[in-house]
Amino acid sequence: MKLLRRGNSDTPDNGDHEVVESTAVELTTTSETEGKGRPTPKRREAEGKRRGPVAPAPLTAKEARARRKQNQGSKEERKLASAERRATAADRRARMLAGEDKYLLPRDKGPVRAYVRDLVDSRRHLVGLFMPLALLLIMAMFLSPAIQSIVTLAMLVLMLFMLAEGYIMGRTINRQVRERFPDTMDGGLKLGWYAFVRASQIRKMRAPQPRVSPGDAV
Repeated sequence: MKLLRRGNSDTPDNGDHEVVESTAVELTTTSETEGKGRPTPKRREAEGKRRGPVAPAPLTAKEARARRKQNQGSKEERKLASAERRATAADRRARMLAGEDKYLLPRDKGPVRAYVRDLVDSRRHLVGLFMPLALLLIMAMFLSPAIQSIVTLAMLVLMLFMLAEGYIMGRTINRQVRERFPDTMDGGLKLGWYAFVRASQIRKMRAPQPRVSPGDAV
């Protein structure tokens, strides 16, 4: 430690001030180092020590596949995980087909949509013949031109009846929904189209599955 010499009272000594500041900095640094025993590590160094060493990037595709398999676990573990995923997906689909609201698509959720599905499923509709008639039209394309003309004309007539039935069905279902759920905001063309699409599907292919049979009261 340097001794401070006494300067002249009339003339301030700049050298003395520099010695005092240097000594204060040295004492502060020494005390901080002695208190912890080591200098404060940088943030990057501390995070690197917590994470551990980073593995180098794979150099070849084979090495990348081997590392991916290693991270995924053994073959038995992968099979078990795959079986669990399949079982979970099957369970979710079964619950969706059963009509559980939690597992339904957003378009099918809610008591209003469930009521519309019951209304559609409780009746037989001409529009339900749309898909079988479409297949019949495709098959008629391979027949004679005379039969093709007859089938095409019959399809056009049936399409007109289907459109008329869909329009009437949409208005009827909207009226019944307003009577059952007077406070609902779901209705209009969107709800009518939802009923029309479900009625045009084959009964066994409808999802969620029908809860009522044709002729049942809803």
